[in-house]
Amino acid sequence: MKKFDKERALVAVAGPVIAIVLAIVLTSVVLLASGKNPIEPYVLMLQQLPYSDIQVLIINQASLYYIAAIAVALGFRMNLFNIGVDGQYRLAAVMTAVVGAHVALPGVLQIPLLLIVAMATGAFWAGIAGVLKVTRGVSEVVATIMLNSIATAVIGYVTLTDVWGVQIGDNVTTGVMKKSGWFPGINLGSDVGEIYGLVFLAVVLGIGYWVVLNRTRFGFDLRATGASETAAAASGVDAKRMVLVSMLISGAIAGLAGLPLLLGDTHTYSLSFPAGLGFTAIGIALLGRNNPGGIALAALLWAFLDKASPALDYATPVAYDKEIATIMQGLIVFAVVISYEAVRQWGLRRQQKRVGAELAAAAAQNTKKEVAA
Repeated sequence: MKKFDKERALVAVAGPVIAIVLAIVLTSVVLLASGKNPIEPYVLMLQQLPYSDIQVLIINQASLYYIAAIAVALGFRMNLFNIGVDGQYRLAAVMTAVVGAHVALPGVLQIPLLLIVAMATGAFWAGIAGVLKVTRGVSEVVATIMLNSIATAVIGYVTLTDVWGVQIGDNVTTGVMKKSGWFPGINLGSDVGEIYGLVFLAVVLGIGYWVVLNRTRFGFDLRATGASETAAAASGVDAKRMVLVSMLISGAIAGLAGLPLLLGDTHTYSLSFPAGLGFTAIGIALLGRNNPGGIALAALLWAFLDKASPALDYATPVAYDKEIATIMQGLIVFAVVISYEAVRQWGLRRQQKRVGAELAAAAAQNTKKEVAA
């Protein structure tokens, strides 16, 4: 059993807590500057939490955020910035929707097929950036940003009415998927809603992420390469191979991010399918410190801010803009960078003092032995 390191745990928790507190303080300053109550918006949002329908919305939204954030975090642990999760997830969702609308198999085969299509599409799109990095030294940041734009163009082509698009009113969709590909959820009643069945996929991915990183040789090689490619190469790790494999796995997980919504609710890809999920996931992964438990809490916080904030528009006697929640989300990301660096510096100073004290104690002990001798 590892001895519990209280100082390390404090450093791990301090960063996110400081970031959230700082974001609340800064958001309150914005509210004060606009002449509004700096406390009431938080109270109004917290008042929505006991409602079952809001809880269901939060859980469903958090599942999408969590899967996308795990994909981002995997890249971070490898010291890779996979900023292309948004394009990977959207392209995977549209290709899955197309296959689901045109292929009809029994449910036991249809759903695994759709999962494979989503993972393969996401892995392929991320793999392009991985290949460019290991063969040509192209930054994954630049490559994935460009691939996001290309993914948008590909989606636009795929949804053309003379390709696979289906015009429904003012909306363009990929057509309704075969019912054998609909993933059943947990129905809590017409007044409450339904929890996506693939919420459990997010749980499985979180557990798998932790096990692979902390209990397998691959996870050790991945973390070692992320810490220092030179040191990893010296110990026999193929750094380029790890970069490519990590991008493929990150893309495959990103491809799954839209499936809880696609298979559990919309059953089609359309213009109203959410975009920007991958960029939100970056902030969630940062806030969660790339830890599966921390990411889960961050995803729930983000989903809460998303789903509880509409109540601000209908508050009486004074209405608040729901964009307050968006401001707070942005400030959290901003505060994360500052707080993590401050906590890191504090941790380093503490560590240096502790090592210095231990060395001084050892030197004093040696001096006593020499005198006694």
